[in-house]
Amino acid sequence: MTEALYGFAVLLFLVFLRVPLAFAMGIVGFAGFYLLTGNWNAAEAMAARRVVDTAMDYGLSVIPLFILMGNFVSHAGLSDALFRASNGFLGHRKGGQAMATIVACGGFSAICGSSLATCATMGRVAMPQMRKYGYKDSLAAASIAAGGTLGILIPPSVMLVIYGILTETSIRELFAAGFIPGILGIFLYIGAIKWVLWRDPSAGPAAEKVPWAERIQALKSVGSTLALFVLVIGGIYLGVFTPTEAAGIGAMGAFLIALTRRALTPQVLMNVLMDTVRTTAMLFAVVLTALIFANFINRAGLPGDLLALVNNLNVAPFVVILVIIAIYVILGCVFESMSMMLLTVPVFFPVVAGLGYDLVWFGILVVIVIEISLITPPVGMNVFVLRAVLPDVSTGTIFRGVTPFWVAGTIRALLVLIFPAIVLFLPRLLY
Repeated sequence: MTEALYGFAVLLFLVFLRVPLAFAMGIVGFAGFYLLTGNWNAAEAMAARRVVDTAMDYGLSVIPLFILMGNFVSHAGLSDALFRASNGFLGHRKGGQAMATIVACGGFSAICGSSLATCATMGRVAMPQMRKYGYKDSLAAASIAAGGTLGILIPPSVMLVIYGILTETSIRELFAAGFIPGILGIFLYIGAIKWVLWRDPSAGPAAEKVPWAERIQALKSVGSTLALFVLVIGGIYLGVFTPTEAAGIGAMGAFLIALTRRALTPQVLMNVLMDTVRTTAMLFAVVLTALIFANFINRAGLPGDLLALVNNLNVAPFVVILVIIAIYVILGCVFESMSMMLLTVPVFFPVVAGLGYDLVWFGILVVIVIEISLITPPVGMNVFVLRAVLPDVSTGTIFRGVTPFWVAGTIRALLVLIFPAIVLFLPRLLY
């Protein structure tokens, strides 16, 4: 256990020196494994086996396919259609456009699967409309930043795929488990907007009422998005095809939607493919080195030692889960979401499994806490992405505005913690 703790200390030091996380985890994992075994060939064989096994893993092909699907959706202009549709039904209420932003973020993330992409895209679409009607920047920007966090939970989610790979948990069950908490998040964020307006009614003025004919037309414009979501997720839930097959079908469907909407030119298509390659290469590099680092900490016996320590402390398993959540909240102040998951899940999931908890439930709880970290200062990746999209809005303004949404996210985490059935209801229906 001591060797693993030294390894974490060195890793944090390298990250502090701004060494890219993928390099830092790979260096510490390889060097640590070598020092434990005293055999260079064993460390080399371990790293080589991880590279080959990862490259040959058919299940990992789901990652680039879902990324490709999200990129096609982003370039097809579906974010505008989703915002118009939700705004048609909600915009005439006080704070309605902020609520419409949350709903549109939920719909867009259901296809895109990325929080940062959802945040950046909806920032360009929703912010000009809210400013047009006199929304305060704090509420407008915060609703976009908070709504963007839904992208890593509502399926299909790349984060859930990576968790499933790290823990060898069914991706199909994880996708089913993420649906109800994702919808719950939308309602809680809308509740946060209501609370802001109760304190300051001028923060979100009502817009004019949209005629029913325009509402119906706006709904028709998102029909293709709804059909794609039902096809991909419904096919997975019903067992018609595997998550990997669903990702391929979804990517092709998104391509056809972008094609029919005349959103694809040769240059746009090249940009979509290059963005997919760059994002996939980055994710695979981090996943690969995280697996090497996980081999090192497993060899050092950290998960087993932690479980033995917990058992010797004779505390309730619920208290252990609370401590793990507290660790995630603290790490969220300095690490971005993917780094947190890759660093901590290999350590925590054997402990959680040893305590008898369901790994599907734990995965959803982890992702919800990571969602909270996306709007937690001082890092708050969604806040900084939005700051880049909206350079005239200060970081402090956004952070002040997201406080009610942070509280709403915390309430959702507590509900999932206390009532696991919220997560496990749909997965149990699969069998």
